[in-house]
Parts: sequence; C-alpha cells; structure tokens
Amino acid sequence: MLYQLYEFQRQAMAPMRAMADHGQYIFRSPFNPAAYTPGGRVLAAALDVFEHSTRPYGKPTFGFTSTLIKGKEVAVTEEVVARAPFGQLKHFKRDTNRDDPKILVVAPMSGHYATLLRGTVEALLPDHEVYITDWRDAKLVPISDGDFDLDVFIDYLVDYFGLLGPDTHVMAVCQPSVPVFAALALMEENDAPNRPASITMMGGPIDTRVNPTEVNRMATARPLAWFRQNVIGTVPPPNDGMFRKVYPGFMQLAGFMSMNLGNHMVRHHDMFRHLVEGDGESAESSRAFYEEYRAVMDLTAEFYLQTVETVFQRHLLPKGEMMHREQLVNPAAISKTPMFTIEGERDDISGVGQTKAAHDLTPNLPDDKREHYEQPGVGHYGIFNGRRWRDQIAPQVRDFVLKHRQ
Repeated sequence: MLYQLYEFQRQAMAPMRAMADHGQYIFRSPFNPAAYTPGGRVLAAALDVFEHSTRPYGKPTFGFTSTLIKGKEVAVTEEVVARAPFGQLKHFKRDTNRDDPKILVVAPMSGHYATLLRGTVEALLPDHEVYITDWRDAKLVPISDGDFDLDVFIDYLVDYFGLLGPDTHVMAVCQPSVPVFAALALMEENDAPNRPASITMMGGPIDTRVNPTEVNRMATARPLAWFRQNVIGTVPPPNDGMFRKVYPGFMQLAGFMSMNLGNHMVRHHDMFRHLVEGDGESAESSRAFYEEYRAVMDLTAEFYLQTVETVFQRHLLPKGEMMHREQLVNPAAISKTPMFTIEGERDDISGVGQTKAAHDLTPNLPDDKREHYEQPGVGHYGIFNGRRWRDQIAPQVRDFVLKHRQ
C-alpha cells in the first residue's frame, strides 16, 4: 500500500499544484495591479514555492554541449556505448584529437540519477575522456528483465571494464565504492586482463564500523526484516515495472530531507524571500538545486536490502566475508592497481575513515601505488560537487590518474 498511497497523494495534489502555478503568473502579470503591491509579491512567491516543492520531477539531462580545454571551447556530444536493462554506459565525446586518459565515473545507485554528478563530470571533461554509469529507474524496468542486486552490479562493472579496456581509470562516488572495490579484488584474484588502470573512491562506505554516522545508525537500529516490511513497496500500474518490488525514491528523498530538515526549511524560506525581493538569480540557484535533488529513482528491493545487510549491518567486505555469487571477495588480492581514497572532513553520510579503511584491507598493495586525501571543510556532496571539488579535489584526481597512466 505504500506506493499506492504515495500515488494517491500525488494525484490529489495535482489540482492544487495547477492552481498555484496559474496563480503565481496571475499575480506577476504586468496587467494585474496587485503585482505591484507587497501583498501581491508575497502571494506570488508563496504560490511559486508551493508549486515548486510539490512538483514531481523526472530524470534530468546532463546538457553538456561543450567544454573548455586550455581556453578553447570544444564541442561535447553525449553517446551511449552500452545498454543493459538497469542502466547504460554513457560517453561524453569531445571533438578533439587529444590523447587524454579515459575515466569511468561510477555513479551511486542510491535514489538519485547519475545527473547528480553533473558538476563532477564537468570538472573532469577538460582533462579526460569521461564515461559514466547512467542507472535506470527500477519502476521503468519490466519485471521480465529479471532482478538487480549487488552481484549484478558487480557483473555490470566487470563488463564495462572489459568494454573500455585496461587503460581505463575508475572513479567511484559514494555507494558504488563497495561494488567497485569488490570487482577490482575479484579481477586481481582471477588475474583478469581488463582490470582498471587505477581506482579512485570518494566518500564510500567501505567500512561503516569506522566513525559511524546517523545514516549508519539508522541502518543498524532495526533488523533487516523491518526494512523489508516497512520501506519496500510494489510498483503500481501503469508503470513499465509494475509489480516489481522496490525501495521507492520518495522514501530515500524523505530520509535525506529529514536528516537536515532545518537547513532545507531555511533554504526554502530564503528562496521565498528572494522571490518577494525580486532577486531572481538567487531564487533560481535554489530552484535548480532542488529540481536536481528531488529528481529521484526507485531501487530494486533486492539491491537495497542486500546493500543494507552487506554494507551496514554485517560489514561483510571489511570482515573478509563478502561473496560474489560463489566466490569470496578477498581485498588482500589487490596488489597491482593504484588506489586513491578521498574523504570530506564534515561528511555526515560516509564518516571520515570509512573510505580510508580500504588501505588497511589491501596490505599487499605497494605504498607508491596508494594515496589518501581528506578535504577540509566539506560535507558529503562537497567532495564531488562545488568549488572545493573543482579547485582542490579534481586537480588531485587528474594528477593521480596521469601519474599512473599506462
């Protein structure tokens, strides 16, 4: 009933949202005398914020058409190089003959679309051939296409590594650090020929026993059966994935919003104030952020539950007990692939030390092939988006990749 109640609420709000949308234009019309009064501006701003905060958002676009390389504008074309039921591999092809290293950005499958990493990709484009895993909303995948769990996630990664070749560097952002790390361990143990040239993990929950955050505590406060019974829903018709069991994106969004509810309320109040004052540029900044933030996707129930159990409750990877199908994942097998871990000082999702723990799990990796960096003054999203990412972190990723280029 969880999903059905959400859909009912969304449909019930649609008429009010439509009225608010029309109302804000009426009270901003230059032909309406009320638009020039303080009361009219307040009402228009209130209707705008209401409509914006209750609107359903679909998948955003990356929207890249060009990048700057050494001060010269270079055209960028998005192309899909591989498709699978639960995602596609996207390439941002630059119109240049530069021989820059390839980097595969593995986007998190944690409720948001890969476009959340738009700023990440933008900073990488001038110096790399960038590829990204573009995951698909589970409610759009027909149930006949099968399941998707951590095992399938790792299979996808191994396939992508093989497609792109051994000269590809991999960067995992947040949640996929675990499957990327596991995939590398399996490939090194099996002496696979197409393992990555290097691996960078940013804000990833490699060992959530280290400096646990509120997210970690929420995942361990209840047994797995509670999550199965209370946060898993069934996709209703007429969605293509109808009858599929999922962890709904709106549940993930509600969880993230509740963690910093005060900040979100302040930001919406600021947006309202900017609209009343006529500061459209500041209001548009908040609007753009929340249009991306509220664009959420469903996760398959099996992937969500397996992640909760494996990563947050039983800590199978750092304990050396994680399995990929019939094979044990052995991090100590990693001895050849250079590894770079990055954390944010104020990360409240993946606590400081959780990603760095990967170094303790790889005793056979030489010291000259490992690096760690902690960025002062940033939280989780600041690791891969924003000014600190562009100016301080991205250059270090570039230098690490160039240092270990094959």
